[in-house]
Amino acid sequence: MRAARYDRYGPPEVLYEGTLPKPVAGPGQVLVRVHASSVNGGEFLGRTGKVRLVTGRSFPKGTGVDFAGEVAALGSPMSGLSVGDRVWGMLPRGSFGSAAEFVAVRPRQLALAPAGLDLVQAVALLAGGTTSITALRDKARLRAGERLLVRGASGGVGSVAVQLGRAYGAHVTALAGARNLDFVRDLGADEVFDYATTGPADLGPFDVVLDASAGTRLGAYRRLLAPGGRMVSITFDFGHMLSSLSYILASTVFGSRRVRFFSGNPDHRLLADLTRLVESGALRPVVDTVHPLAGIAEAHRAMEVGGVRGKHVIRIV
Repeated sequence: MRAARYDRYGPPEVLYEGTLPKPVAGPGQVLVRVHASSVNGGEFLGRTGKVRLVTGRSFPKGTGVDFAGEVAALGSPMSGLSVGDRVWGMLPRGSFGSAAEFVAVRPRQLALAPAGLDLVQAVALLAGGTTSITALRDKARLRAGERLLVRGASGGVGSVAVQLGRAYGAHVTALAGARNLDFVRDLGADEVFDYATTGPADLGPFDVVLDASAGTRLGAYRRLLAPGGRMVSITFDFGHMLSSLSYILASTVFGSRRVRFFSGNPDHRLLADLTRLVESGALRPVVDTVHPLAGIAEAHRAMEVGGVRGKHVIRIV
């Protein structure tokens, strides 16, 4: 089968379309024919070798963590799933390789895809949707009427978080690049600001701050929290990783306005919750560009350049 591969750590140019043996659905597994995957920030860490203590030195390696497709085979009979079902899901935390024609996964890693939504479009919601639900609903416990600030509001996570905050009844303030302000406003933000000209001193207070940006200036944005406020960061500034980690840990001890960080590992229940939100009309996918599998290097390069609106999607079928 065709699959995105790389033989050494490095820039986007190390990626290429290669071949692998087609996986087989073992007992308790589901073989999915993948229609599309998307490009996510965690894949950059793997490809560049920044987490090589986890990913190791054996090559070649694959990329891609999410997928949307159809059930091709069942390793054993399963209730609720049949060959031909449209499904979407994510590989287990720390695993890569969904940018391929087929993946074999456990049923807990997938759910039925939203009805009536094209699978190539749908995959743009997976990582951002599951992350936003975990951040806003489970970690921050965002309530109707609260004030929410979303940093990085035009990206893959931020574009979903703006929509989800609106669906939860919050007053949403968004930070994005100048060219994306109208775009983010159309997603449902009540107020939008250019991050290049609007700093923390110009904002606040907020009940919840979601940092879907660079993981920088955590202290400055935490100071915008009202009493009882909550801040969730989904990314680290790897150039200052130790200080970022130290700040997050200190906030859990010294103060009520805690900074929460998490690394997503969505299961069937969370994926099913996302399906229901999409089917209710609360969320819509935002696709920046659809790339062929052979264009995997260009997709990574475009994502690294920045200024993205939603997701870069890899069409497999």
